[in-house]
Amino acid sequence: MTSSQSRPADPGIRFPHENPPEMGAAIEVAPGVLWMRLPLPMALDHVNVFALDDGDSWTLVDTGFSDAKTKAAWTALMAGPLAGKPVRRLIVTHHHPDHVGLAGWFQSVHGVELVTTRTSWLFARMLMLDAHDKPVPETVAYWRGAGVDEAEIERRLTERPFNFADVVDPMPLGYTRVAENDTIRIGGRNWVVRCGNGHAPEHATFWSLDDDLVIGGDQLLPGISANLGVYATEPEADPVGEWIDSCNRLATFAEERHYVLPGHKLPFTGLPLRLRMMVENHIGALDRLEAYLTEPKTAAQCFLPLFKREITGPSAGMALVEAVAHLNNLLKHGRVTRQRDDRGAWLWQATA
Repeated sequence: MTSSQSRPADPGIRFPHENPPEMGAAIEVAPGVLWMRLPLPMALDHVNVFALDDGDSWTLVDTGFSDAKTKAAWTALMAGPLAGKPVRRLIVTHHHPDHVGLAGWFQSVHGVELVTTRTSWLFARMLMLDAHDKPVPETVAYWRGAGVDEAEIERRLTERPFNFADVVDPMPLGYTRVAENDTIRIGGRNWVVRCGNGHAPEHATFWSLDDDLVIGGDQLLPGISANLGVYATEPEADPVGEWIDSCNRLATFAEERHYVLPGHKLPFTGLPLRLRMMVENHIGALDRLEAYLTEPKTAAQCFLPLFKREITGPSAGMALVEAVAHLNNLLKHGRVTRQRDDRGAWLWQATA
């Protein structure tokens, strides 16, 4: 994810809870709805998870990574804030490992029903099988095409790459599907499912029909922008276009009264404004990028116009996939052209 200001300056966005729950504790954000946090070993150092009271049991939303620390945190939460009442159902908003990491553990160890979209389940199951000790040729070709220099590629070839299975528990067969416009009863409320794309395919959000709550996952975040990346699995994808379309569609349902429970940062109100901001953020980035491409550039040379700063180190990988995503969108709309250089890197240039 790319950081922007942690508190949007516009007064239309509010944070009813200025401080998050301590690790191991919970905050009741609405009757029967608990907000909890789990640690992540990265710059974005937490994920929000929620528990909704179904009377004789709980429904959870998202899980955190699979590691000993997170399992211990969940064990403490179930004995503490969840008061020992059983967890019977788990909703996963999307397939990313900080949200689905312990779904298999909850299913296998705790007998929990998994509820998610078909695409989220299929992606998670597929990625569990895609484990490698070193980068595969398709990924190396993707890096080269994006303009990563050869010395850096050689360095990466000596390292074990990130594997989904390293931070996600094995997932047994079986889940319950939710899809666009479905209704589901959770925590004494009826919710309608609305899906978005761009950050993750068929990312589920849940909109209460009985009060103002919206479960947003990473589709509806305050103050940071969800990463929109293109990877070797689908190098011609246009997640930026999908994201903008999703934000515009969800905006037709958004009202000032809505209280959004996001996957990261603080629960917030002001959803109509926030959706406009998220669209404008990427339109502005696309315009800056097009203006920058008066001379041919690789994706790896495009961080400055996109992020308004140069990015190096571990964050450069996320920046690269987002740079390719924005370039793909410009190409789709005829705003840039591209051609290969002698070593196979794409050179992008504005058409105007």
